[in-house]
Amino acid sequence: MLLDSASKTPTKDTNVTRTFWRYTIPAVVAMMVNGLYQIVDGIFIGHYLGAQGLAAVNLAWPIIGIIIGFGVLIGMGSGSLLSIYRGAGDNTDVQQLMGTSFWLIAILTVVAMTVLVLFGPTLLELQGASGELLHSSLAYLQVLNWGAGVTIAAGALPLLLRNNGKPEMATALLIVGALGNIVLDYFMIVEMQWQLPGAALATLISQGIVALAALYFLLTSGEENKPKGAFNQPLALEILKQGAAGLVMFLYFGFIVALHNKQLLIFASEVEVAAFAVVGYLGVIYYFIAEGVANGVQPPISYYYGAGLYQRIHTMFKLALKVSLGFGVMMVTMFYLFPKDVLGLFSEDFALLNAAERGLQLHLSTLFMDGFIFLTSMYFVAVGKGGKALVISLGNMLVQLPFLYLLPFWFGVDGVWLAVPISNITLTVIIIPLLWRDLYQLKHADMEATSGDKLCA
Repeated sequence: MLLDSASKTPTKDTNVTRTFWRYTIPAVVAMMVNGLYQIVDGIFIGHYLGAQGLAAVNLAWPIIGIIIGFGVLIGMGSGSLLSIYRGAGDNTDVQQLMGTSFWLIAILTVVAMTVLVLFGPTLLELQGASGELLHSSLAYLQVLNWGAGVTIAAGALPLLLRNNGKPEMATALLIVGALGNIVLDYFMIVEMQWQLPGAALATLISQGIVALAALYFLLTSGEENKPKGAFNQPLALEILKQGAAGLVMFLYFGFIVALHNKQLLIFASEVEVAAFAVVGYLGVIYYFIAEGVANGVQPPISYYYGAGLYQRIHTMFKLALKVSLGFGVMMVTMFYLFPKDVLGLFSEDFALLNAAERGLQLHLSTLFMDGFIFLTSMYFVAVGKGGKALVISLGNMLVQLPFLYLLPFWFGVDGVWLAVPISNITLTVIIIPLLWRDLYQLKHADMEATSGDKLCA
């Protein structure tokens, strides 16, 4: 494959399909490995701490999502700008971009820790947590709170490393972290019996390994990648703008999980909250595949956009859409055909498994549409239109509110499970024309550029 030997970014002669797989496979593997942190925690917690342990973690997850989202915010925003600069052949601002990104990691660490210390217990209580369930959630959350900087850095630095032309290296680091998390989960939950704080500590240590290794490889990968200069406020605001969709995506997950927890505790019980946690772990498998595809196409699409190669953007987006939707349809089919097999990984509790089976087949019925929404949002990030990506991400959150509120009154617990599928259908119908219009404009610009080249010839 023809690549620029210095930057490892796709050149104008690079085959689009090869570039797609070169960036997408490592990104999907990276996201899947990242998802193993949650899935492995769920398996250990479900088998050794039971339904209450699963429910406690699920109540804490919306708050933890804020910390993870800050890391993705920085990594996605800085990575998008890094790829656009290099696509345009502009390397002058890379060092300042790196420096400002590191400053943002430090600043958002302080923000995250402050928010969690002041409002963590209140956010749990707003979801309906009380008594022993509240105590267990707080024990898990407090460990992750003091390691917020580690979590943010572990989310941001591998994305910067990937956009720096080293997607394989970023993936390898995440694999090491995930394997470490499995070993540490067993040691701290099973052997040491530290329960939920042990699960949180295992996650933090694994993330610390990833963050330190990614930092080392970034700083030793070339003089142009070493951070220089003071904090650049305009550049920081641009990073935040470009990466805002990534933060909102995690806020969306957290917000929706929190509302589901609240409604399930009102219309059902703690068992359904635990069932929702198990369904969420299975949904995460596809979410990370879809996000991996979206994250994988971002660097080359940004490069093509900076280089004015608009037809290649069309080709890559269509390929990404086929892969993302295909995986989604296969997973929904598997959940309908083999529900007991996949749910049995997390628990042997009969009541929990029955509740989870019903939720699995209702809640994840339109799972593949999430992939389309993720990909569309990332497309707008990649072409420097972070505002549109933010609108889609916010819309994904807001459109669910009326369904989550009204449907349970009509259908009981089934109404809670159906809120996401119905809102997915609604949002997809809205954003298809928005996406088509933007792709049409790119195609028109490409035709004009081609006509201009022929006239000059």
